[in-house]
Amino acid sequence: MFRSLTRFKQALSQQECLQVLQQEKRGVLAVLGDEGYPYALPVNHWYDPETGKLCFHGGRKGHRIDALERCDKVSFCVYDGGTQSQEGWWLDFRSVIVFGRARRVEDHDRALEISRRLSYRFTQDEAYIDHEIRHSGPGVAVYEIEVEHMTGKLVHER
Repeated sequence: MFRSLTRFKQALSQQECLQVLQQEKRGVLAVLGDEGYPYALPVNHWYDPETGKLCFHGGRKGHRIDALERCDKVSFCVYDGGTQSQEGWWLDFRSVIVFGRARRVEDHDRALEISRRLSYRFTQDEAYIDHEIRHSGPGVAVYEIEVEHMTGKLVHER
């Protein structure tokens, strides 16, 4: 069902893929948008190592939410900042693409816990996080992506 990586010699291991997902804070979520057009947008994410799910959050209305209600199939792309090649101007970087199904987290306590975990990726300021969760928590939509397929590769920009 899912394609194999064409440049298999550049493939990342499963562990390397998970490392990229856990280290990087942002990725690009792609959904099936209006009139069948792809809709891709940057989102903050958190990979939950206990469940193996990729989590993100946002408002309860908008293009993304409408698309996810119509079709739960998504792809999510993350890549690191790369390193300068010793041979020239180009970068070598790692990229990961996840395919799966995104479902809204209906358990409010779980949704707030995911929101807290997402916040810790950016700050350890408990007072700020508590304020944001009290203020924005009631209006947040939290999703978990059940990973069905994941590939990663080392990209040589040159």
